[in-house]
Amino acid sequence: MIATEIADHRDFLTVWDFTTEEILKILDIAFNYKKDVITKTKKPLDGKCIGLIFEKSSTRTRLSFEVGIYQLGGCAVYIRPEESHIGKGESIGDTARVLSRFFHGIVFRTFGHERVEELARYASIPVINGLTDSHHPCQAVADMFTIKEKRGSLNNIKLSYIGDGNNVANSLLEITSRLGVDITIACPTGYEPDKAILEKVMSVGNNSIEIIHNPFQAVKNADVIYTDVWVSMGDKTDGKKKKEAFKDFQVNEALLSNANEDVLVLHCLPAHRGEEITDDVIDGPKSAVFDQAENRLHTQKAILEMLIK
Repeated sequence: MIATEIADHRDFLTVWDFTTEEILKILDIAFNYKKDVITKTKKPLDGKCIGLIFEKSSTRTRLSFEVGIYQLGGCAVYIRPEESHIGKGESIGDTARVLSRFFHGIVFRTFGHERVEELARYASIPVINGLTDSHHPCQAVADMFTIKEKRGSLNNIKLSYIGDGNNVANSLLEITSRLGVDITIACPTGYEPDKAILEKVMSVGNNSIEIIHNPFQAVKNADVIYTDVWVSMGDKTDGKKKKEAFKDFQVNEALLSNANEDVLVLHCLPAHRGEEITDDVIDGPKSAVFDQAENRLHTQKAILEMLIK
């Protein structure tokens, strides 16, 4: 079956594109992939090609998708921004129409979220958001997988996110709302998550959501502490000024001592060691950061299976 024969399809642009039940199913599929009880006998992407358009640099997202697509029996074609006319010499819509004739799915990593929305609007194949300035849904799924893997369940979990209210924080707010995981975000005043996203997750009412400005208060009774870089890719704010605002929001041993004794530490990477997190924490016994990075592979294989029929 060639790509143009695919009729109905779904995209994964934000966490809201999957129901709670579907996210839990993805986690279950990912667990089976990690145990390797499926991959040896099941190749859902056999004979299929996935296009990877990356307008932002990447390590984990690109490589986990490339390896995952190969393990599922498919072919990944990486498209560098300088090698494509998308949004420059050719409209995003026309690019989407053309790529829909070649591929069975597209992973798009870009800047403004409206770019991935436009690609999905004109594509006749599934589009997966590999990261935008507003959302990072694939990362959020891997984060929930890691917590469930390490804790055995997502029930009665308090997640404390310390840092910038960026795309990672936005997607964490959305997925914890979907799955009923309590979340507290601690950030300096003026660096809160997206207001519209915050209002939407508050309206769902599935979990406890707090936005506060004291990191030590935020991690009290925390089961999981999560952080990210203070200055993200494409962040146009004054980096020096922003780092000064965040200097008291470092994840270090002093902060961990205020959380539960068996607290789990997460970071989506890349890490700016000595800024948002210290070496002794990211390399310490409470860290699951590199398991979390590996889990991008397993959860994205499950997402691909869900979308690419």
